[in-house]
Formats: sequence, C-alpha cells, structure tokens
Amino acid sequence: MGTVTPLPLGRPTQVGYDRVELNRILDLYGRMVAAGHWRDYAIQLDADAAIFAAFRRAAERPEYRIEKRPALRNRQGMWALVNESGAVLKRGHDLGPVLAPIERRLMKLVSG
Repeated sequence: MGTVTPLPLGRPTQVGYDRVELNRILDLYGRMVAAGHWRDYAIQLDADAAIFAAFRRAAERPEYRIEKRPALRNRQGMWALVNESGAVLKRGHDLGPVLAPIERRLMKLVSG
C-alpha cells in the first residue's frame, strides 16, 4: 500500500472571483463596451486581492478598478471601487452596491 499524503490546508495562494461575481463584472463591462466607453480590461489575481481593471484605452491607467480583498471582509467590506487617481469611491460587503456608481454613469451614457 502507498503512503497517504495530506492536502495542505491553510490560506489559499491567490484570491479569485467566483462565477457569479465574474459574471456580474463582465456583464457591466460588456454594457460599457457597447456604450463605447470602455475598450480593454485586465484581471490581476494576487495572494491578498483580485483586481478587475477597466480601461478607456489600453495605454492608460485604468478608469476603474474593482477590488476584492477578503482580509477586509469583517471590517469595511471586501469590495472596493477605485477610480483612476487611486481614490476609493465606494466600499462594501456586497458587489452590487459597489458597482452602483458605474451603473448610474452607464444610464447617463445610454440616455444622454
């Protein structure tokens, strides 16, 4: 018989998005692309955060970053919306309210 090796338990090596979260973010991204506002995106998965960055043009800094930091789950919330200059626009425990400022802006882009 062989030796049973236990799986390593502990902290995951990187933070990621689950399917529902990523679908919500990509749905918003697709609508912003259709409105002609965003053209590119990037996803960065690190040990402490998962970051979705949306760009107007590929050569710029991202217009918005949607950050998921599970270490802040019990404090101000693990979700944050960060603008181009690095200021946190919205922080919360749920993704929906954090994306609300972009959703409102999308409504203005589409109707105006």
